[in-house]
Amino acid sequence: MKKFIAGVLITLAIVLVVRSCNDGKEDKSILKENSMLIQQEITNVSKLVVTEGHFAEVYNYKDSKELFGPLLRAEKKALVVVNADVTVAYDLSKIEFEVDETTKTVKINSIPNAEVKLNPDFEYYDVTADYLNQFDATDYNKIKKTVNASLMKKVQASSLLGNAENRLISELQKFYILTNSMGWRLTYQEQTIESLEALQEIKPGILP
Repeated sequence: MKKFIAGVLITLAIVLVVRSCNDGKEDKSILKENSMLIQQEITNVSKLVVTEGHFAEVYNYKDSKELFGPLLRAEKKALVVVNADVTVAYDLSKIEFEVDETTKTVKINSIPNAEVKLNPDFEYYDVTADYLNQFDATDYNKIKKTVNASLMKKVQASSLLGNAENRLISELQKFYILTNSMGWRLTYQEQTIESLEALQEIKPGILP
């Protein structure tokens, strides 16, 4: 009888050990599958977010050169009309993140800055220049630099950057919804994102 009871106990112990091992393997398998799913979904939404706009600029360029002192000047001038297409983009494929399976945490370490690209089309009118002060490459480079700086100020004062940020936040919300639905935690620069509203506080920079 004692041998029978001992045999039963040993059998039960073996069953419990085997079941425990199998449960552990199943948990690890599920954890691995969830980790791979999260990484795949983040990769899928890592697309370029772009906002486009159009700006116009009218610029009067003047330059004068003194000849033989202040009594004689050689002048040149031009009326420059600029139409520019502007794009504001976030390349989300450059997001730096890591998936911590141990703590079930998706850590977003950094988000790429917004990239502002200007594509201006220059048209020159009323171009006049004295013989001793002709237009050259320096003048055109100066005009381009001045106009680009002016356009950038207009972009920063417009709604383009705000619209681009809103589109960025809508993409990041997918990260939060995914991780939250799977019981995982989402962090950005070591700060836990506990709600969709908390994503509004993320403010990436701007690259000209």
